[in-house]
Formats: sequence, structure tokens, C-alpha cells
Amino acid sequence: MTDGASLLARAPAKINLTLRVLGRRPDGYHALESLVVFADAHDTLRLTPRRPLGLSVTGIDADACGPEDDNLVLRAVRALLRAAPDIAAGHFDLHKSLPIAGGVGGGSADAAAALRLMAEFNPSRCDSAMLEAAARATGADVSVCLDSQPRMMRGAGEILGNPLALPPLAAVLVNPGVGVPTKNVFAALGVTHMAAEEGGADPQGLDDPQALFDYLAANPNDLEAPARKVAPVVGDVLAALANADGCRLARMSGSGATCFGLFADETQAHAAAARLGAATPGWWVKPVMFNAV
Repeated sequence: MTDGASLLARAPAKINLTLRVLGRRPDGYHALESLVVFADAHDTLRLTPRRPLGLSVTGIDADACGPEDDNLVLRAVRALLRAAPDIAAGHFDLHKSLPIAGGVGGGSADAAAALRLMAEFNPSRCDSAMLEAAARATGADVSVCLDSQPRMMRGAGEILGNPLALPPLAAVLVNPGVGVPTKNVFAALGVTHMAAEEGGADPQGLDDPQALFDYLAANPNDLEAPARKVAPVVGDVLAALANADGCRLARMSGSGATCFGLFADETQAHAAAARLGAATPGWWVKPVMFNAV
């Protein structure tokens, strides 16, 4: 166990570069296949030991994070404590920089950061198997956020491929500040067929930028069209990104409403973000790098 000094962790935004819906599973969940990357935009989580277990939240959308006990940070920690009740915890301070319920896995990334902090605080008592079990018990997307590496994510999010070598990507994230409930998006998608399989083999050769863009062109986000029906502003965001100078691809992440545009370099991404931010002051606009966290 470390001493009583506080510990700090970043919780990077999770981005679905692709998201295919393969059908429904017998358990009622949708079978998915998604290429996931992580951005250098992040929430920040601090663990202060030797204080009662609890959570304080500051930053954007802090008031919208809901009851403390429902927060994924504490749900993850309590899942770990159920498996190892003798390990020590403390008080967590979460600073939100990512939009909540925005399709960038903010809550899942926060939960994964909490588990990493618990392992750092209890290095001899928390192994990777315990962290993985707690992550799965907390939510389908938490496991992929534990190490924040690019990889394929399948099933309901709990089946992970091996880490993939991908080139750094300059991007702009945009969230219009409108909630898009995931259940409504899946309802609008209307998938009724049963999934025959849970995806194929991991793609190869995506370390080449052109090969990556070819793969992205062939594998869209299947939730994008239904999300635009639920919240038409998603279409406005995608159009604004697509029309930005230098944008090579505009797409929604997850079930929305956050969208991303991919650009040739950081200079173009920052210029596009500046113009979009000035034109749409009510939107959250952030120039980022993927695969560089």
C-alpha cells in the first residue's frame, strides 16, 4: 500500500471509430463490433486515502451526474471491494471535462480510472483479474477503458481484441449539448434479428493511414442514422464537421450525440475547432489527438 498522499489518474475519452450492430443476443443485449480509440481529452480523478469512501464531482455537467451512489466511479470501487473487502479505499474527487452521456464513454472511463487508482493504492492486493472482474460488473464499456489502448470491442462491449497499432489521428470532437438516450437510439434502429456471431477477426494493417481510412469507409456507425432521427441536431453537427476545411471523415461516436471529424494534421484540426467554436457557442468543441494518450 502507498502512503497517504493523494493519487491522480486521467480518464481519456473513448471514441468509437466504427460501430456495427450485428443483431440481438439471447440475453436481450445487442451484439456489437467496434473499433475503439482514445483521445487526449479526459476527465481527471483524484483518490485521497484515509478518508471515508465517497465522491465529489466538479466541472462541466457536474450537476447532471446524478446521485452519488449511482455514479460508475463508486459502483466500480464497491464491486472491487466486494471481491476484496480488506483493501483500502478513500475519497474520490472527479473533475469532469467530457460531456456526460455523450457517446465518449466518460462514465466508463471514470470507473476504469477509479479501478486503476485502487490498484495503485493497493499494489499487492489488486491483480489484473480482480480489476477486470470489477470492470465487467460495473458496465460493458469499462473493461476497454482499463488500459485505454486501441482495439476491437465486441459482444455488448465485454469481448476485447488485442491492442492494435494505429497511427495518431488529428480530430475535432463536437457535442451539441443535447442528450440522446441510448435506448431510444436502439429503438429507432429497430434490430429484431438474432446475431449469428459476435464479429470476426481483428483487422490487420491499420497502422497505415490509408488502410485505416479505407477500413473506416467500409465500416460505419450503424447508430448514426437512428440517432439523427431521435435528435436531428446530430445531423447538424455532422454537416458542420464535414464542411470544415480539411475534414477527411465526419462521424458520430457511440450512440451520440458527440461527433468527431478527422483531419490531416493538428493545424487543420485546431483551425476547424476555432471556427466551429466561434460559429456555435452553445456546442462543446475540442481539438484532440487519437492514439496519442
